[in-house]
Order: sequence, then C-alpha cells, then structure tokens
Amino acid sequence: METENTPLQLDTVLLSKGKNTFRAINHSLRQQIIELIHKNGRMMVTDIYVKLRLEQPVASQHLAILRREHFLKTERQGKRIFYSVNYPRVSQVYELSKKLTGHQQQ
Repeated sequence: METENTPLQLDTVLLSKGKNTFRAINHSLRQQIIELIHKNGRMMVTDIYVKLRLEQPVASQHLAILRREHFLKTERQGKRIFYSVNYPRVSQVYELSKKLTGHQQQ
C-alpha cells in the first residue's frame, strides 16, 4: 500500500508521451480517418483526403500524428504507401481509458 512516505512517481517525460497518445486519438478528424480506414481495410493518402474532402497536407499531417502514436501501420508497395489500423494499439489505449475512468462496459 502506498503512503505519504512512498516516493511519488511523476515522470514528466512519460506523462507527456501519454498525453500525446491520448491527444492523437481524441480528435474528431483523426477518429474519422481511423473509421474510414477500418471500413476499407487499408487506404492510400489520396483516397483518404478525397473521401473526407480534405486538403492533402491536412490529411498527411493527421496521418503522421496517428502513425507517430502507432494507431496506424504503413505498408509500402513501390511508390505507394497504404495505411491500415493498428488494432492492438487502438484496443490497448481504449482499455487503458476504461481503467482510468472506472468505466466498465460489457
């Protein structure tokens, strides 16, 4: 059991990385991107920005954030890059969110 005499563990670097992970997925456009890729299995950036009616740089920026936090996987075929959902990572963050909030969904 932790007491006042137990050293408090607040690693600001670790907490900042956690914050970035949650920020990456807690954005409506990025959630739309993940849903779209999920529905299609895998997609190229061109297909994503056309379907969501985005500018290419905007789509690329959001994809980069999702990749950096490991929510998306990439597969290169020649000059093409395909994006797919990294389901274990999405599940991991979702389950952690449930634990942190005390939310017990069946």
